Amino acid sequence: MLIDLVKISIPTAFAFFLGLLLTPFATHFFYKYKMWKKKVRSEDTSSEEFKLIHQKKAQDEISVPCVGGIIVWVSVLLSVLVFYLLSIIFPSNLFSQLNFLSRSQTFVPIGVFVLGAIFGLVDDILEIKGKSNITRYSAWYVRIKLLIITVLGFIAGYWFFFKLDMRSISIPFDGTLELGVLFVLFVVVVMLATFSGGVIDGLDGLSGGVLASIFGAYAVIAFINNQMDLAAFSGVVTGAILAFLWFNIPPARFYMGETGIMPLTITLATLAFLTDTVLILPIIAFPLVATSASSSIQILSKKLFGKRVFRIAPLHHHFEAIGWSPYKVTMRYWVLSVIFAIVGIILAIISR
Repeated sequence: MLIDLVKISIPTAFAFFLGLLLTPFATHFFYKYKMWKKKVRSEDTSSEEFKLIHQKKAQDEISVPCVGGIIVWVSVLLSVLVFYLLSIIFPSNLFSQLNFLSRSQTFVPIGVFVLGAIFGLVDDILEIKGKSNITRYSAWYVRIKLLIITVLGFIAGYWFFFKLDMRSISIPFDGTLELGVLFVLFVVVVMLATFSGGVIDGLDGLSGGVLASIFGAYAVIAFINNQMDLAAFSGVVTGAILAFLWFNIPPARFYMGETGIMPLTITLATLAFLTDTVLILPIIAFPLVATSASSSIQILSKKLFGKRVFRIAPLHHHFEAIGWSPYKVTMRYWVLSVIFAIVGIILAIISR
């Protein structure tokens, strides 16, 4: 038990402090090369509330770097590399235990995480280059992004199905559901669904606090399942997100951007399948689910009925529109994230 706690806590702390150490250098680089969006967003401009609330934020977007997610994935990947190399260079029991790179538990999450970070960075670079006409308004570009996530989902599903012999999902309190080869398709669907939760990156400190709670919950669940490598990886991601959050609380020094949001959201799908909690994921990640759903509901309502359900979508902007300060919205999202993470952990325990 003690060595398991050490295996999780040391890499987690290492990723956190590594992120803090890297951030001043990264920030200098971001500002030196003006790595921020060259055009502000103009979504829902028919709403006067949106114009009033976001007038200042729109100006901030053209002077604050949008690639802060680099700090998250660099901290994670360096942590993976450091503990792997230590286990090779110093083949002692301690360093072997601290290495959490394993075929059965972390190959897929790390692989998806890396590819998501790369594809997200491409999106951010286009924004930095002023190509928002492509990233925001091109239907073909949206299709390409969805195709990329679909391909990543098929790769993950293939690995789960053919390499790890995973072909069923647990239904809380009601046994398992055998999916057979449809398991691969289900992985794709869940990965696309988690990717849609990327709209959470809209206020200073919002995405970092929410995602840290979710990944922290999966560190606990993996620990309970005796999946120590996966628990360590989840802990490392949590530590890296908290390092990002340290500098992202208002006023944000940088924003996460697609290079952070994309790998984090789609990696959640792999954690859910590996811990066999995919049906509990919507509870653990409820703030993501609710925020993503609010955007979908708003779009459908406008197209079908010509009316808005929310003053502004996504949901966190709606709360601003009805008078909540950005700080209040962010803090309450954090509180709810912790509550739903705890509820998810409890459900994962009692439904085993």
